[in-house]
Amino acid sequence: MNPYNLPAMKGQMNPNENQHQLLRKIPGVDHLLELAGKDPYFENAPFSVQVQSIRHILENLRSAILGSARGATLEELSDQHILDRVKEHVMRVMAKNLVCLVNATGVVVHTNLGRSILSPHVMDSLLSIAGRYSNLEFDLSKGTRGSRYSCVEDVICEISGAPAAMVVNNNAGAVLLCLESIARSRRVIVSRGELVEIGGAFRIPDVMAKSGAILKEVGTTNRTHLADYENAIDNDTALLLKVHTSNYQIVGFSADVSLKALCLLGARYRLPVMEDLGSGTLVDFSKFGLIKEPTVQESVAAGADLITFSGDKLLGGPQAGIIIGRKELLDKIRQNPLTRALRIDKLTLAALESTLRLYRDPEKAMETIPTLRMLTTPLHRIEAKASLLARALEELGDERLTVRCVDRSSKAGGGALPLLDLPSKCVGITIRGMSANSIEKYLRENTPPVIGRIEEDIFLMDLRTVQDDESPIIVTAITKILKKA
Repeated sequence: MNPYNLPAMKGQMNPNENQHQLLRKIPGVDHLLELAGKDPYFENAPFSVQVQSIRHILENLRSAILGSARGATLEELSDQHILDRVKEHVMRVMAKNLVCLVNATGVVVHTNLGRSILSPHVMDSLLSIAGRYSNLEFDLSKGTRGSRYSCVEDVICEISGAPAAMVVNNNAGAVLLCLESIARSRRVIVSRGELVEIGGAFRIPDVMAKSGAILKEVGTTNRTHLADYENAIDNDTALLLKVHTSNYQIVGFSADVSLKALCLLGARYRLPVMEDLGSGTLVDFSKFGLIKEPTVQESVAAGADLITFSGDKLLGGPQAGIIIGRKELLDKIRQNPLTRALRIDKLTLAALESTLRLYRDPEKAMETIPTLRMLTTPLHRIEAKASLLARALEELGDERLTVRCVDRSSKAGGGALPLLDLPSKCVGITIRGMSANSIEKYLRENTPPVIGRIEEDIFLMDLRTVQDDESPIIVTAITKILKKA
């Protein structure tokens, strides 16, 4: 008995004679495996994948014969036709799920597309550390076990001005760890207007509840005063918390308390003050004509005892949650058992350290960290890239294709700088006889995928986020579409 033969289809009790004849013409799994063994295409496909793919295709054929009025043709039951379908299935199974793509959306820190991309300098370090052993938790000077945080603590403190630092897997984890370490079962005072929700429906009140801290809201949604904090302080208060509303802003009749004023209040009552910066930045973007965003250095100078921020947003590094502040508080946080559950691995540390070292030379950081470069690229450079892409598409010479350059705005993304519109230039295309949705689908399914946006039934590609070597990929992908259309 052949171990690869498929079981009979369930739910089909009385196949007719024509169906019987077609079913008998379906080749066996062993026969197809023998054919696959002679085909060079399958050389790199594991035997288990070959069996799985053959079973899948034969099962679909059985279903078509028994469940479809059309059934299946003799050509579809031929060895070559079945083997071709098996090849297609093998290709899909063997393809990687996580792939590189072209971000033509104009959103620089795109959460769905991997947020910040890393500098080539960082990639060199990452590859080196990934392929060899390292001193991740080994003190080379003492010859004893060391701390993984020492890899980045010195450079974080040097750039930020903070006395101590550590890193966990993301900023939500950093906030959770700080609250659980400093304020478990005690009150944390926070302005009602700062109870934000970040991506994925994670909310500050929920993170606080999970930490065991007790939320004490003060003020109103649009106005909170220093007296609101002071009147809420009691013997059970452990922490004053300020949350930077990086993903939205309240305008109009509004008021909030500055971090410096809150720190002075905390000092008076001997209460630590923590700031969740969210998309923390080490660069003053207002110097480049962009909207002012509070920097990590400014929060340190204001006197915050604890500050948390992300490594993969405006900082331009890998996903990480960075905690800086007073040494005695950081020591307490390090001793929390949750620290081990939230710790980062050697690859993240390598990428973060290399990214942070670039900040020692601010001008070099702006040029070599892709997130910073894209946010501050002048419009005339984007226009030049858009013109080159538009010309390349027009040179395809297909009268069905209409290409135009249009003025649009890019976004910072990642929950940062919500009011910032970055003037940009997009290349928009239409193809006669094809909807914008169809173009989007074809480009999304391309290898590699090209992700843009649709406005007014035009498929737009924002050149701010298209890398210099990616325009040929777009041209090739659109060429494929024209051949299929």
